[in-house]
Amino acid sequence: MKRLVILGAGTGGTMMAKHLSKELDRKLWNITIVDDKKEHYYQPGFLFLPFDQYKPEDIVKPISKFIPKGVEFINQAAKKIQPEDKSILLSDGSSISYDILIVATGSDIDPGETEGMHGSEWDKSIFTFYNFEGAKALRDKLKTWEGGKLVVHITEMPIKCPVAPLEFAFLADSFFKDKGMRDKVDITYVTPLSGAFTKPKCTEALNYLLSEKNIMIETDFAIESVDNENKTINDYGGKSVPFDLLVTVPTNKGSQVIELSGLGDELNFIPTDKGTLQSKNYPDIFVIGDATNVPTSKAGSVVHFEAEILTENIISYIKGQKLEQEFDGHSNCFIETGNGKALLIDFNYDHEPVTGTFPIAGIGPLRLLKESRFNHWGKLAFKWVYWNMLLKARPIPFVSAKMNEAGKDYN
Repeated sequence: MKRLVILGAGTGGTMMAKHLSKELDRKLWNITIVDDKKEHYYQPGFLFLPFDQYKPEDIVKPISKFIPKGVEFINQAAKKIQPEDKSILLSDGSSISYDILIVATGSDIDPGETEGMHGSEWDKSIFTFYNFEGAKALRDKLKTWEGGKLVVHITEMPIKCPVAPLEFAFLADSFFKDKGMRDKVDITYVTPLSGAFTKPKCTEALNYLLSEKNIMIETDFAIESVDNENKTINDYGGKSVPFDLLVTVPTNKGSQVIELSGLGDELNFIPTDKGTLQSKNYPDIFVIGDATNVPTSKAGSVVHFEAEILTENIISYIKGQKLEQEFDGHSNCFIETGNGKALLIDFNYDHEPVTGTFPIAGIGPLRLLKESRFNHWGKLAFKWVYWNMLLKARPIPFVSAKMNEAGKDYN
């Protein structure tokens, strides 16, 4: 019997296991997932946890709940991928072989990459919401914080969900207004980009919202260090931004197993064909989600679209056929803007976010790049969609893996 191994039981790995458990002949193929974790996190919920809009139990469930029936689950860490002999070394010293490998190891933060970031003020005046423990610690801090200079900061790109730091700034504005202390808080958004986002039209809309909400923005900020004593972040060009409370997104990197295996770039992301999602160096290795270096957002919706394309390509690979399915970089994202409203953006490799209607051209009911309460409800509804549809590899009605260009205002 042949073996298909999936490294990682997060969003991408779980969806691929579900898709392939339905598509592969189980008399010929064994499917194995390898992951050392026991809990599955709804990562978009990390944004809401600091503001007490979600409770921890809303965003954490056992991994075992989502492993498809008949799929083997090895609850160990993968120590090293050995592509030359098609095997994976596990933490207990044993190894497993594979005929096809899907790498879905995701990415994680590495605050140690920036001098002073992971120092004495970590979880005291320096926080992150990019993992579960950090989001909980920030929630506890915000309950008693009396105000001052709040700096929301991105270290470098790429990061998981590029708009999440902006959403945090917008939600913080609403949070402090609701507490009757917005006048006691100065909010500054600090980014290495030249604007609020990577795409021009979306950047224009988001810059307007920052200005409207009296959130200052510091662009082109390439951080060199954090000065814990003087509470400033400093960039290589000599700029300095003071803070009383720093909410930062540290450097995002791929899994350490990718580094130890020599499969990644300088940030441990795997060189991946952006259309087929096949490794550029090993044809029997495929990559999905945050583990790839493809030039699109590292976000849950992207993984959902990638999974549909990748399933078809793996079936073609098994049959010895050319990989015909091409992922177009489709990304779809609700952006919380505070006060019970949100924007919606839909874009791909070739087209930036623009105004229009979604998901049905000319009808909607959602409006692209426009603030609305309907979009906010869509953002909140995504949690149910994630647990009940995405992880179970069920299609979302009217939303295809490849972006629909109809209904969008490209002129």
